[in-house]
Amino acid sequence: LGSVAALATQLVLLISGWIPVGAAAPTRRILAVGAHPDDLELACGGTLARLADAGHEIHAIVAADGAVGGNAGERAGEAQRAGTFLGVTSLRTLGLPDTRLAEHENTLTGAIEEKIRTLNPDIIFTHSAHDQHQDHTAVHRATMRAGRRHPAILCYESPSATANFSPQVFVDITDYTGVKSAGVAIHADQMDKPYMAGDVLTAKANFRGEQAKMEAAEAFEAMRIPAFRGVL
Repeated sequence: LGSVAALATQLVLLISGWIPVGAAAPTRRILAVGAHPDDLELACGGTLARLADAGHEIHAIVAADGAVGGNAGERAGEAQRAGTFLGVTSLRTLGLPDTRLAEHENTLTGAIEEKIRTLNPDIIFTHSAHDQHQDHTAVHRATMRAGRRHPAILCYESPSATANFSPQVFVDITDYTGVKSAGVAIHADQMDKPYMAGDVLTAKANFRGEQAKMEAAEAFEAMRIPAFRGVL
């Protein structure tokens, strides 16, 4: 990856608005790993859309089939459509059993390892360890194992994140809150869940934006970007 710290700094500054959107920047490859078909849209949909619009490649892995509390067949299709809407370059669904990802961590780790090997991503997004959902923490562990030699990993905030979630990186999504909400709305199978509502998404973005002195933001824990100790 060369000077990964420098590359990560440039990328995060770009998406955080510290580098003008029109400024020339090399294309970067991003890997986003989520447990369920709607997790990426809920947690970092604005960031992924902004990265895609800036010309970067976004590749995604969705681990579980989403069959618990939903229709697995419909949810897989919704994940593909939402990814396309946000500008994701490729999205792979693994179809592992919902709520039981911990039982399949070796399979999940192997799939993420293979993607890291073939893609050589500049930055990886995944779930936080500070999360109440067992599938989310299983994905976090699998990603950290698969990316044990990778120097740039950011953990996003899911609706089930605990009070221990402590972000250091904030991405400005002021112009992307509507895009995020529209991406989430593609997951029609889950729209009866309170956390899917547009006003709930906007409130969370405004809360994180206030912390970062922006209008709206998405928040991330920096696992492997040591330069980011404070708020961007």
